[in-house]
Amino acid sequence: MTLTLTCEQLRQSKMTKDIGPGRGRSRAMPRPAHPVERVDALPGQRPKAAEDDSKAAEALRKIMQSPSYREADRDVEFLRGDATRGIRLQLDFLKAETLLEERQVAHTIVVFGSTRIHEPQAARRAVDLAATALSANPNDEILRRRLAIARRVAEKSRYYDIARRFGQIVGAAGEQAIGGRIMIMTGGGPGIMEAANRGAHDVGAESVGLNITLPKEQYPNPYVTPELCFSFHYFAMRKLHFLMRARALVAFPGGYGTLDELFEVLSLAQTREIAPVPVILVGESYWRRAFDPEFLVEEGVIEPEDRDLLWFAESAEDAWRDILDWYEAVGRPLFPPTEAA
Repeated sequence: MTLTLTCEQLRQSKMTKDIGPGRGRSRAMPRPAHPVERVDALPGQRPKAAEDDSKAAEALRKIMQSPSYREADRDVEFLRGDATRGIRLQLDFLKAETLLEERQVAHTIVVFGSTRIHEPQAARRAVDLAATALSANPNDEILRRRLAIARRVAEKSRYYDIARRFGQIVGAAGEQAIGGRIMIMTGGGPGIMEAANRGAHDVGAESVGLNITLPKEQYPNPYVTPELCFSFHYFAMRKLHFLMRARALVAFPGGYGTLDELFEVLSLAQTREIAPVPVILVGESYWRRAFDPEFLVEEGVIEPEDRDLLWFAESAEDAWRDILDWYEAVGRPLFPPTEAA
């Protein structure tokens, strides 16, 4: 007999001497208890009888529907309260950490850049639409400004191609790294981040996307590996995961979000809260206007060594080679000599 007996079979086994491991002994050993089922229900497993109290059923219904009676891990309202913020922070961190470990993600190259810089054909369509709108309303200054911006964004669409190429390079090399896999990690959104994830996807490599919950829903780009696409509630936990495995930050032209991540890495590296990693800004002409570290040195608010925490590149190949050379220079190569050559 097995432990999957029905309650009736359990009753019969209790009453039958020739069933069970004690058969043939002078004193029969009781049959092991079933792990779930009981022969007789406990008193609490039956509701109070209506004949004893006609109001009991309604009272019981109210109790069981009360939020206080929900198990804590199933009470969404409770979990969203102020008192459980610490638990939510832990869960926000732990889910991604657990899955990244399960997928053996050892190293990441973090790529940031504008969500507004799209692939060239999409950028050209935006220019055409803006031009058509202006041609129908030639005196509309707002439409004139939109066309000018669309043209400037289209000029920067080449960075989409560079980021895609960079994703291809990292993706193709990722399985060969020392100490575990190395892969692209982005914020999971459109634009430059999409391009980097897409490049890895092009060569059949996995990549990570760390999306963030915003008041208005945003979609992850379709090129992130599904099992490695995460949605965070807290920016702090998202930022932590960006840095925990980061072996380099490659920043393409972008706005507030890109600048936020860039300055955070620079500040942490400056103070040695984290060990410095390569910080490469792709597109020197853009970055020289958006951020002038030379001015900060001249003003005495940073030191020359702080300025040297970053440098510029113009191509995917240059950025990747600089990362490899940097790690060779500090004596911690990312790849075996034959692979890095």
